[in-house]
Amino acid sequence: MEQDNTPAGTQNFPWIKSYPDGMRWDAPVRSYAAFDMLARTAEKYGNRPAVDFLGTKYTWSDIHTQALKLAKGLQEQGIGKGTKVGLFMPNCPYFLIAFYALMKIGVTAVNYNPLYAEEGLAKQIEDSETDVMVTVDLELTHSKMVKMLSSTRLSKLVICSFVDILPFPKNLLFKYLKGRELAAIPNDKRHLLYADLTANDGNPDPVSIDIYEDIAVLQYTGGTTGEPKGAMLTHANITSNTEQAGILLHMTRKGEDKMVGILPFFHVFAMTAVMNISVLKGWEIIMLPRFDLDQTLKLVHKHRPQIMPAVPAIFNAINNHKKLGHFDLTSLEYCISGGAPLPGNVKEKFEDKTGAKIFEGYGLTEASPILSCSVPGAENKPGTIGPPFPQTIIQIVDPDDKKTLKGPGERGELCAIGPQVMKGYWNRPDATAQTLRKTEDGQARLHTGDIAIMDEDGFFFIVDRIKDLIITNGYNVYPRNVEEAIYKHPSVEECIVAGLPDTNRGEIVKAWIKRKDGRELTVEDLKTFLEDKLSPMEIPKRVEFREDPLPKTLIGKLSRKDIVEEELAKKS
Repeated sequence: MEQDNTPAGTQNFPWIKSYPDGMRWDAPVRSYAAFDMLARTAEKYGNRPAVDFLGTKYTWSDIHTQALKLAKGLQEQGIGKGTKVGLFMPNCPYFLIAFYALMKIGVTAVNYNPLYAEEGLAKQIEDSETDVMVTVDLELTHSKMVKMLSSTRLSKLVICSFVDILPFPKNLLFKYLKGRELAAIPNDKRHLLYADLTANDGNPDPVSIDIYEDIAVLQYTGGTTGEPKGAMLTHANITSNTEQAGILLHMTRKGEDKMVGILPFFHVFAMTAVMNISVLKGWEIIMLPRFDLDQTLKLVHKHRPQIMPAVPAIFNAINNHKKLGHFDLTSLEYCISGGAPLPGNVKEKFEDKTGAKIFEGYGLTEASPILSCSVPGAENKPGTIGPPFPQTIIQIVDPDDKKTLKGPGERGELCAIGPQVMKGYWNRPDATAQTLRKTEDGQARLHTGDIAIMDEDGFFFIVDRIKDLIITNGYNVYPRNVEEAIYKHPSVEECIVAGLPDTNRGEIVKAWIKRKDGRELTVEDLKTFLEDKLSPMEIPKRVEFREDPLPKTLIGKLSRKDIVEEELAKKS
């Protein structure tokens, strides 16, 4: 079933006139079952390259065939509609194959960050009701999942061979030089080998998909609060947001262009802006397992890609590379920046050095994730997140009475209505009711928690955050989670965690701590203590110990606001 989300009639929104000739805000946006994206591309561009992973190449027919085989193999194991299956691996062809295999048979995919600490993984497995996990046979990932088999509801692991996706002679060299990084896989019923699961005719049983009700992806986020929640993204959410991005990038060449795949696919930004848009457009993804600055520069120099989504920290790192002149980056035409505010000087410097154009977008997990973006071919105003995506209505709302503000320049909460807005939070009706609120005409309006203004042309500017979310290198870090982990140390009496501006990362995590009287605690001891409780991006980059009590509000609560103001005052 395919649906067209075009609204009835033309509405007089200020951003309509800001779209360039040949592109309309009210252009039709299709919604359909997610696997159809891959099926259509395989039919049209089957012999075209789909993936280049460290030199191993796949066509779109290869990816399509493998996804169908894995889909049938999973069905033969009793895995089907209603099951939650996790994806726990770095960027690699298996991620793309497994994602679309799950979409084919109506299984809900749950994305997991391979860097998560065991405590966070266990919580997400239990909360999401994940029963099966697809991973690779690297010790880094498998060792964590083996522990989850014995301590959570997780019952089976699908093991993909990392060596099998490396080209000759890298596959042999990896075994001999890095053999310790490969896990020893037990021969038991809890471990299912990818090679065994895909040894079939590739004809899975047909499954009926309700694109508006069936959950394609459970994407975990703290939203604008600290407690991780699973955003329920339907097939319609996923495909419509990809189609919206496709409309924006209408000038690109289907079946010809190349995409840089350095952002992690488990992150919602990369899921749409790298993986799914490439499937829709038939682009080749030049893929790295993880971001490495030197490898990324070599990749662009060698493969001559045209499109590169990245977070501001990556653009800044490229700008400041000491040997940047040794690399030819002039093939880049369109770069999408997201995950954090893009400093104007970083944008200008990158564009000067490469000739590419950076278009800054804005979104959040609850919107699959993109709500707005600067539009190619239109005015690219500094500091803006652009006008709304096609078929997306953005409203500025009074944070107190929730009434929509009318005039340009009025400051309020950014709220959005569109086909990409999530169904709700998994098993969190109260949180869903706070974040999704019905408008007078019955539409679900997403309250983002960000404060913004709109100018007279319908361009939006983020000016503040309602909550204390920290965004470091494009990742969300929730101060409360970090504080809770620090408080587990017996020497800690008081703790405040907050984000501070940082040129390279956007923000860095800092902790202010008062030790208990008579107790000793060093920065090194604290970081060692946190290693199994927090992911690397959550562990504070700076720690300050104070002898006096930390600042508090009039009612005695620790004041994050006051301590951040003290810190910023030192630098002014």
